[in-house]
Amino acid sequence: MTWLLGYVDPLDPCFVAAILTITFNPLFWNVVARWEQKTRQLSRAFRSPYLACYSLGTAILLLNVLRSHCFTQAMLSQPKMESLDNPTAYCVGLALLGVGSTFVLSSFFALGFTGTFLGDYFGILKEARVTTFPFNVLDNPMYWGSTANYLGWAIIHASPTGLLLTAVVALVYMVAILYEEPFTAQIYQQKASPSHKRS
Repeated sequence: MTWLLGYVDPLDPCFVAAILTITFNPLFWNVVARWEQKTRQLSRAFRSPYLACYSLGTAILLLNVLRSHCFTQAMLSQPKMESLDNPTAYCVGLALLGVGSTFVLSSFFALGFTGTFLGDYFGILKEARVTTFPFNVLDNPMYWGSTANYLGWAIIHASPTGLLLTAVVALVYMVAILYEEPFTAQIYQQKASPSHKRS
């Protein structure tokens, strides 16, 4: 990883903006979702947990558009890597985009909007945890599909900056998973418990 740093200017404003958006987005949606789960303030403000979830989901989508824009601008503002600037690497990048998009879109269709955008924190639960494709192939396919998309985008642009930023994306997602997974497991365990079913 250190060899990538020779290509990257970490003080470049576009690079700094990309780092900030990459780290801010999961922090934002986890803090807001946990706050909602504890207080139900958003559900009360919108007078519906569904409207509140749709609003948070829309905000997350817009933040992700901003993150992708900053990621791209950071790549374009810094030098390419000659060894990646060839047709083979370009095809590998396209393949990663294809795989990543498949995981992201199939995850969305399997979970639905509220399942994708933290509906469980709003009390909007599915009958059981989703175990169909792509969840029967990979844990957290939305996150890893997104990471594959960024990696493919970086390779297509022959960008060492993009590769470094993709590593940051993966690291941030790993932290988010450690934070989110126990909660998700807990609420579905509670839902399946006899006391919950009697209530």
